[in-house]
Amino acid sequence: MRRMKVGNTGMEASVISMGTLSIGGDGVWGANDDTVSIRTIHRALELGIDWFDSSNFYGFGHAEEVLGQALQGRRDKCFISTKCGLEWDTGEGSPFFTRDGHQIYRNLSPMAVRRSLEGSLRRLKTDYIDLYITHWQSVPPAFTPIEETMGTLMDLKKEGKIRAIGASNVTAEDIREYLKYGQLDLIQERYSMLDPTSYDRLNGLCLEHNITYQAYSVLERGLLTGAYTMESKVTPGDARNEWSVWYQPKRRKRIIDLIEAWKPLCDKYGTTQAGLTIAWTLQQAPNINVDAGSRRVEAIEQNARGGGFLIEDGDLSMMNAMIKTVLDEEGIVGGNPAGK
Repeated sequence: MRRMKVGNTGMEASVISMGTLSIGGDGVWGANDDTVSIRTIHRALELGIDWFDSSNFYGFGHAEEVLGQALQGRRDKCFISTKCGLEWDTGEGSPFFTRDGHQIYRNLSPMAVRRSLEGSLRRLKTDYIDLYITHWQSVPPAFTPIEETMGTLMDLKKEGKIRAIGASNVTAEDIREYLKYGQLDLIQERYSMLDPTSYDRLNGLCLEHNITYQAYSVLERGLLTGAYTMESKVTPGDARNEWSVWYQPKRRKRIIDLIEAWKPLCDKYGTTQAGLTIAWTLQQAPNINVDAGSRRVEAIEQNARGGGFLIEDGDLSMMNAMIKTVLDEEGIVGGNPAGK
């Protein structure tokens, strides 16, 4: 497993992080077996994945609880990032969406940030967070300027409760605003070879300021693992339909054909389609970290392969050309998804 420096922190972690959204268990992802989740976390460490990413919101705190239980006695061997900014139990902030009977609010006020951090520290059974990320940016009516949010985060760094600061779901203007008031070491954004829009907009700025670009949904909600066929049932309320247009039958067929054409590459590199996809993503720029969600041992084993090899330039060029053809013909996004 390769390693990377995280922003300007001087800290290092694995190039693949294990996302914990699904291990929280909720109405979108369904019930989960915590024992299996803990085994998966332990297996990640064995494979060299020591970066674990969570949020106070995942499973309404349950993902952090499971992660905290799994990492007892192993805290010095791992790098933990978690998030603030989404609340469901205070009734404060700007209404965002509903989930499992809860109204979710965006709230990045100084009081909310501190309150969320204390809850995360308790659930994770730790006295510090390596990287603390604002999950969704503040909007009216309960708008908090980034200057105030960042001021609180910088104070928390001075207090030793967090070691670095990140932001998720941002614009270029947001990034510049964070940088005015302190050190921003990471952004976390949706990015896959089928959806390069955020990367195209933001990563040039990240490279300029040595900000780590942590990509989520790299496997396009499982479609780019090769696990789905045209016969696979994806119901209207399924998270895959909610977050990816590529599960629609016509578009799904294009991706299944693409994956079939890449099977010789999987054989060549001794990897799975998930590993090939992750390796491709990591090679788009030197500052990329892949946040790959896993809740089963088999999934983390497949994902981990992507951090252990490099795709040759000729193979990368061939993959890029095929991806561009699919994107252009489907009219989802244009342009070359490869790193510029």
